[in-house]
Amino acid sequence: MGEKQQTITVGHLYPDLLNLYGDRGNIACLQQRCRWRGIEAKVKEFHLGEQIDFTELDIVLLGGGSDREQAIVCRELSSIKEQFRQYVEDDGVVIAVCGGYQLLGSYYQTKTEKIEGLGLVDLYTVQEEGRLIGNIVLKSELCDMPVVGFENHGGRTYIGSGRPFGEVVAGYGNDGKSGYEGVLYKNVIGTYLHGPLLPKNPQISDHLIRQALLRKYKEADLKPLEDELESQANACMYRRILGEQKG
Repeated sequence: MGEKQQTITVGHLYPDLLNLYGDRGNIACLQQRCRWRGIEAKVKEFHLGEQIDFTELDIVLLGGGSDREQAIVCRELSSIKEQFRQYVEDDGVVIAVCGGYQLLGSYYQTKTEKIEGLGLVDLYTVQEEGRLIGNIVLKSELCDMPVVGFENHGGRTYIGSGRPFGEVVAGYGNDGKSGYEGVLYKNVIGTYLHGPLLPKNPQISDHLIRQALLRKYKEADLKPLEDELESQANACMYRRILGEQKG
C-alpha cells in the first residue's frame, strides 16, 4: 500500500476585507507548490460572523486592508483572540501581511483613534507623516535567496522581543529607520511585503508548508521543485530594485 496523502488546511481570514494588492495570490501559491508535491492543500475562507476553529487549521493567512477594515476585523477577532493565541503558542503557522501584520500587535495608533490589536506578538504600530512606498529587498534567515516585494504603509511598526523577518537591503521596512522589516515569532511571519509575497519568494512559501507539515505530521520531506523560472524571476526583481536604489 502507498503512503497516505498528506493534507494541510489553509485558513484565509476575511478575504473580502483584507485583500489589498492581490495578497490572495499567496493562497494560490501555497496550493500549487503543495499540489506539485502530491500534498493536498485545502482552503477555508472565513467571513464576518463565521466561527473559526483554529484546531482545524494548519496555516492562517491575514491579509492587508484599510484602517476601517482592520478595525472591523479586530473587533470580530477579539472574541476569539484567546483561541488564536493558543494556536500561535502551539506553533500554528501564520502569515500576516501589512494590515494583518499590524493586527498581530497590541495596538495601531492612527491620527484619529487607537485600534486595539490582538496582542499575539510583541509589537505596536503608530501612524506617522508620509507613507513608505516602493519595492523592497530583504536578507532573511529563513532562506538563502533575497526576499523581494512591495511595501506601502503609513504605519511605523516597532517590534519588541520578536526577531525581524529580515534585514533591509533596499527599501524602508518596519519604520524607515531601524533597518529591519517584519517580525518572526514561533511560526508566525508578519511583514509589510505585498506583491503578493509568496509567488515572488518560493523559499518562504516552502518554509510555511514545511512548518505546517512538521507540526501536523512530525516530519516534512519536501521534495525539491524545478524552480528555475521562479529563481530567475526573483533574481531579476532583485537586480531591478537594486538598480532603482542606485539610480
